[in-house]
Amino acid sequence: MTYFVEGIQGSGKSTLVKLLSEKCPDHKVLEEGDYSPVELAWCAYMGMEDYQAALEQYPDLKQEIEAKTHFEDDHAVVCYTKIRTDNRSFYQGMEKYEIYNNRVSPEAFKEIVLSRYGRWDGAPMITECALFQNIVEDMILFRDMTDEDIIGFYRDVKKAVGDKQIHIAYLKAGTDDIRRNLETARRDRVDDKGNEVWFGMLCDYFNNSPYAVRNGLEGEDGLVRHWVHRQELELRICKELFPDRHTVLLSKSYGEKDIVRILQ
Repeated sequence: MTYFVEGIQGSGKSTLVKLLSEKCPDHKVLEEGDYSPVELAWCAYMGMEDYQAALEQYPDLKQEIEAKTHFEDDHAVVCYTKIRTDNRSFYQGMEKYEIYNNRVSPEAFKEIVLSRYGRWDGAPMITECALFQNIVEDMILFRDMTDEDIIGFYRDVKKAVGDKQIHIAYLKAGTDDIRRNLETARRDRVDDKGNEVWFGMLCDYFNNSPYAVRNGLEGEDGLVRHWVHRQELELRICKELFPDRHTVLLSKSYGEKDIVRILQ
């Protein structure tokens, strides 16, 4: 069984991944940015010409880049956020090759996502944000897709997954919890001078998205409204498309019995 741990940012996904991994020591645990057979968050998806050009452009990082590269057909998947360097232009350059935030066409996006789910051999793993978060955010914020369009996309995802053994552990948070979790993250994720670097980057990402601009959303209030909607949509996908393949837990309010329920 592969366990997809999902939920809104700050809902406690990393903690649940840790608890599940303790119960399933034979499962591979994948974080965002790791090489995953199904997820490309924080990874560059590059054609071979672009990959070779990157090796030439960053000769001092060539060995590190090669060590963090996995090849899929005619593409290189580079886990570039796992490479440590003071050269900020490296991260900016590699970020351009991510598939999210409307960086590739809708047709290419669908082909990449569905083909990777289809090729995945079903090897057991425990992974965070690999089924919903990045894909749904991309479709809502940058591709102007309706809820029905997104559900239609996930019907195709379900077909691609086929009979592979999967279970979705979804951490549901109330509106007040979503706001409180965001405020906690704002306080915790600061630099050594107390500046809210993470929140500033998050707001830039959200405020400038076509969805936020069109709907007049911005800042903390806008994010909370968006995440409430996103959570409702993801729970609907679970209920309608994966009725026997998901468990809903209350964010940060679950116990040992709930973990056992997921594993059963």
